[in-house]
Amino acid sequence: MTTFDSFFFTVFQHYKPTHKKKANTIALFYISTLQCSLILLSGILLSAFLNEMNSITISSGKAWAFFIMISIFIYFKNWIQYSGKKRAVINVKRNSKKTPQQYNIWLLWFLLFGSIGLSIILLSTVF
Repeated sequence: MTTFDSFFFTVFQHYKPTHKKKANTIALFYISTLQCSLILLSGILLSAFLNEMNSITISSGKAWAFFIMISIFIYFKNWIQYSGKKRAVINVKRNSKKTPQQYNIWLLWFLLFGSIGLSIILLSTVF
């Protein structure tokens, strides 16, 4: 089980008692947004590095189009992975452990907003 699986199930388990039907949607939104923000952050860092090296890279429009395509792929991959039998199988494997890994929900939301904020700051200063 990956780190993102642990993050997904921590968010899912947190919202399951209060939002029974929306818990999976909230957790799916969280994990997809986190993965997209980390892709954006790594793309900005790579672009800044290549810009400093005076390397010829792809245009800004093509880079944003590529990011949008990757984001759509990530969302559908997560939707397929965490909405069916595969989620149930991963959940059983996770619950079969004696002490499953639990993360603080506030730390997870701070990680998401921190990566988005850092991406915005780097995007505004680099370009």
